[in-house]
Amino acid sequence: MIYLDNPATSMQKPEIVYEMMWKNTVNNSVNAGRGGHWASIRGAEGIAAAQEEIADLFNVSNPERIAFTQNATYGLNMAICGLLGREDHAVITSMEHNSVLRPVHMTCSYTIVPANERGEINPKDVEMAIRRNTKLIITTHASNVCGTVMPVEEIGRICGRHNIPYLLDTAQTAGIIPIDVEKMNVSMLAFSGHKGLMGPLGTGGLYVREGIKLHPVISGGTGTESKLRTQPETMPDMLHSGTMNTPAIMTLGEAVKFVKRHGIKGIWDKERALAEVLIDRLMNINGVTVYGLPNGNRNGTVAFNIGDMDSQEAANVLNSEYSIATRGGYHCSYIAHQTIGSEKSGAVRVGFGFFSNKSELERLAYAVNRIAKIRE
Repeated sequence: MIYLDNPATSMQKPEIVYEMMWKNTVNNSVNAGRGGHWASIRGAEGIAAAQEEIADLFNVSNPERIAFTQNATYGLNMAICGLLGREDHAVITSMEHNSVLRPVHMTCSYTIVPANERGEINPKDVEMAIRRNTKLIITTHASNVCGTVMPVEEIGRICGRHNIPYLLDTAQTAGIIPIDVEKMNVSMLAFSGHKGLMGPLGTGGLYVREGIKLHPVISGGTGTESKLRTQPETMPDMLHSGTMNTPAIMTLGEAVKFVKRHGIKGIWDKERALAEVLIDRLMNINGVTVYGLPNGNRNGTVAFNIGDMDSQEAANVLNSEYSIATRGGYHCSYIAHQTIGSEKSGAVRVGFGFFSNKSELERLAYAVNRIAKIRE
């Protein structure tokens, strides 16, 4: 099978991830920080080591400001629901995933800044959307639908000028595109561990800048301040309620080491180059529509449709007849499909990853060409 559903999760992992997941499951399936014995201490040290690796990746000065979650969605919910209330206002974009749109819709008033048909956001439009009661600006780093990268640094400067926290969703970019929370003026950052970082499923996290206090959406045992009836206010305990997935978190730390050894910029260049070649191939097939930017400020995600064929039907044909794994539909981001013009039936989405190669690209282009000719 050719696996091109990397925007959902990276299926193939580095060998070190398989090795360490087994090793950590056998040796570190303990409740980290819940005892003074050697096993609990070793688990806590493993989690702290993973925090340090991720802090270094994102240029976070204090690793303790990183809390681990099950995925990026949990991190986004913790940030949005933990900071905003009914009287507050948030600014988001029309390229956001439902993991941003739904908690914002549930929590406060909000303005959706529209992108153009290629998924590009004008930072000036973000600034124009700010109100007196705006308490948070949220953007994805790159669209999970069409791969367009957002002008994060410019938006970060706007947040700085207006003294408004900036929450960045890096589910599609962590481990793929360089991220510097200081340079980008990012106040909070949600990341996924199982996509570009190539860690195990069920891993992710949230970085919270010093000075930002969240109201915990989940409370309970943290292993510290047990006498209190209230949740500890220190990070990461404030967001670490209950037993941590110690083996997976420790393995994520090893995956991050692998990514750093290979270099983020090189990974981005490779995945973007594959996407640009594929787009060129697809745009030369009669009846195929490609969405988003053809080149430049994008990642390795490509969205397209074959004539009026339903996108899920097309994805099913690619899977059943050509053994190519893609994803059709709306990708949990209907407003993004409305923005780029694919709201009628969604789109077929493919995404290149670290282990993708040009032969897989060519096989996909061949398959799409065959399907398009059959439907002419």
